[in-house]
Amino acid sequence: MLADHPLDTVLLVTDLDNAHCFYHQQLGLPIVERDEHRLVVASGGTQLTLSLSSVGTADPQTQAFWRVTDLAAELDELRARGVVIDEYDEDGLTTSNGIANVGFALAAWITDPFGNTLGLLQPTAAAG
Repeated sequence: MLADHPLDTVLLVTDLDNAHCFYHQQLGLPIVERDEHRLVVASGGTQLTLSLSSVGTADPQTQAFWRVTDLAAELDELRARGVVIDEYDEDGLTTSNGIANVGFALAAWITDPFGNTLGLLQPTAAAG
């Protein structure tokens, strides 16, 4: 059954060198594989494939997210690596120092150089 197997995510990027800098150097994700068409990085037993595309992504919605245990500490580490944490102040979503309470979790978002929005979620006790 499919539920017994890992599920990996694919994101579109327009420049593999820039993807390498962001995902490996800034986010600190180890490289699993790289060729002229894709870059594969690892995270927590899963893999993220960054696939070379001439158009990139056209959807601003969150494409993938990490489940973390200490969101504030993760954001501090990302900021120290030069990653910009997205801030929101719109209907239904407001962040403070990059963090929003979305009920079931504390959440934060970053956007890669290609427009892919990535989230970090720290589940709240009520969701546990």
